[in-house]
Amino acid sequence: MKDINLGEILSPVGNKEMLEAAVRSGADAVYLGAKDFSARRNAENFSFEELKDAIKYCHIRGVRVYLTLNIVIKNSELSDAFNLAKIAYNSGIDGIIVQDLGLARILHENIPELKLHASTQMSVHSPSALPILKSLGFTQVVAAREMSRQELEALCKKAKELDITVEVFVHGALCMCVSGQCLMSAFLGSRSGNRGLCAGPCRLPFKVTGGTGHDLSLKDLSLLEFIPELYKMGVRSFKIEGRMKRPEYVAAATAACRQALDNGRVETELDETLKNVFSRSGFTDGYYQNRLGKDMFGIRTKEDVLSADKAFPTLHELYRGERKCVELRVKAEILRDKPISLTLADGENTVTVYGNIPQEAKTKDLSYDDALKSITKFGATPYYLKDGNISLESGLFVSAGELNALRRDACEKLDKKRAEVKITPTDSCYSQNIINTVPSKSFKTVARFENAEQIPENLNGIDAVLFPLEAEPDFSCNLPLIADIPRGIINEELIENRLKLFKEKGFKAALCGNLAAVEIAKKSGFYIIAGEGLNLTNSESLETAKQLGALAAVISPEELIKESRDIYSPIPKGIIAYGNIPLMLFKNCPLKNGISCKECDKKGVITDRLGVEFPVRCRMGYSELLNSVPIWLADRKAELKGFDFSVLYFTRESKEQVSEVISAYTNGSKPDTKHTRGLYYRGTL
Repeated sequence: MKDINLGEILSPVGNKEMLEAAVRSGADAVYLGAKDFSARRNAENFSFEELKDAIKYCHIRGVRVYLTLNIVIKNSELSDAFNLAKIAYNSGIDGIIVQDLGLARILHENIPELKLHASTQMSVHSPSALPILKSLGFTQVVAAREMSRQELEALCKKAKELDITVEVFVHGALCMCVSGQCLMSAFLGSRSGNRGLCAGPCRLPFKVTGGTGHDLSLKDLSLLEFIPELYKMGVRSFKIEGRMKRPEYVAAATAACRQALDNGRVETELDETLKNVFSRSGFTDGYYQNRLGKDMFGIRTKEDVLSADKAFPTLHELYRGERKCVELRVKAEILRDKPISLTLADGENTVTVYGNIPQEAKTKDLSYDDALKSITKFGATPYYLKDGNISLESGLFVSAGELNALRRDACEKLDKKRAEVKITPTDSCYSQNIINTVPSKSFKTVARFENAEQIPENLNGIDAVLFPLEAEPDFSCNLPLIADIPRGIINEELIENRLKLFKEKGFKAALCGNLAAVEIAKKSGFYIIAGEGLNLTNSESLETAKQLGALAAVISPEELIKESRDIYSPIPKGIIAYGNIPLMLFKNCPLKNGISCKECDKKGVITDRLGVEFPVRCRMGYSELLNSVPIWLADRKAELKGFDFSVLYFTRESKEQVSEVISAYTNGSKPDTKHTRGLYYRGTL
């Protein structure tokens, strides 16, 4: 297989036809999902047997195969997810793309030879995340799609120090939200993006004042012209999004990326075809160029659809036949009184087959050219001749049919050799250690405030204060203080400086919703609390959080309250029990489609097609979309038993409203305003 250090084109595969389209159009690697545990569960995907066949098909052609096991895993699914990874490993998979921290750790512990790739769902957009990934056994990382040229350069530099391969999306759809940090589809329709069933609500009409009318819908990404530049900075895997798209799209995108990597540019005709085959009002390179704003937004128009319909028929030619991608050295001996021998060698594998003893020629001798033509006529195979050598004695005759049969036999044997699983299969088993949870005897309540003006004088019923790192900590408080580090990190040095200030103000712990934040906070001397942004949904992910230094953890708000309550945790676990919690994390703030940052009053909203308003707030370079109504569990206090603490997440409430909510949670009051129970009782698909 081609050395990844030479760069790989990584193509999406959702079914067999897409697999052929990708491989025949020039992919060095493909990524695909099994029927379960994939972030594109609506794709056709592959059964166990189909997965094994796909790996064989690709390995014969020198193409790597990566399995997407990139969703958060429920506690009850850990064993099945582990077994799927084990089956894939024993079938010869070249790597597994993982989101769940718990699954990653148990795979590394039990199958250390299995190569792990950190999914884009892990929201890696800052270099400090990389040492943690290295400690968990990851060898490759998919960078967040929101990264600029300068940010990617810094990530590649750190990755090189740690011997981690950097993978970057260079073409395909862009989510408005940072991958792995979106709860929108789950909260609005119980279809979780973190579970592979995103319904794409961001493509619906959401508008800001003065905006586009579709202010959560981005154009598709295209970084084709920057592939040579990305390679120079250290990127080695160039990824195409699109497991839900058509084979023709995969073929066009793969061929274009192939040309960009090999030749430094894409031919004009192919470039135009790719633009026609799928776009949303064109493409964007805004994140990479650090040119954010309205120009990055777009929708799928009627003109886009018509252009695609015209382009599809011509694209079949890109993958109609086999791509000649495996060079061979051929050696044959056609000698008197000896069986004919034919040897094929690909540089790693060698096969030899034998035929009959050649006959004496009665009329015409077998010529060297005719013999070479027959034994190198590789036709509908991925093989092509690098060099050939035939030892041929004169006066002999062998029919073309016999030589053709010999060549076919040799090719079949080489296919089998190349498709062989070349690792020692593992019989490792994972057995989940079931430990019953014990209701907390000292349940705590943490209040999260947006600013000092919200904090009431009376904090009876509150055991700790959580305060955002971007706000000024100019208040006095006798309770334990926790710094809330934003999930989006633009500048690590700025985070470190703010933590230094907060430490001087008496803060000793930090809520970390991103792996980079964990690393930075530890270096800054803070105790770690694992935040909801880490998507902790099972006992093993909580154990991983503990091993990373966390003293407590907030369970993902996508989990059913009963399931969360019953998960054993080696550290105190908590739940967000109140608040308009963040549903999306943006680097490109949608409010800027209508007004500038200078004009923003920090009270901006985005409105859906039903007139529902969702608040938007800024956090140190990133912004967040908040839910339109708060979670309310004050009257469900009995159901919080089994947790160690709850978080009251205040954002836009006044000081008086904060006091009322704290009182309600102390007394177990029913809500008197519009509210939601979140996903705690209805769950997600």
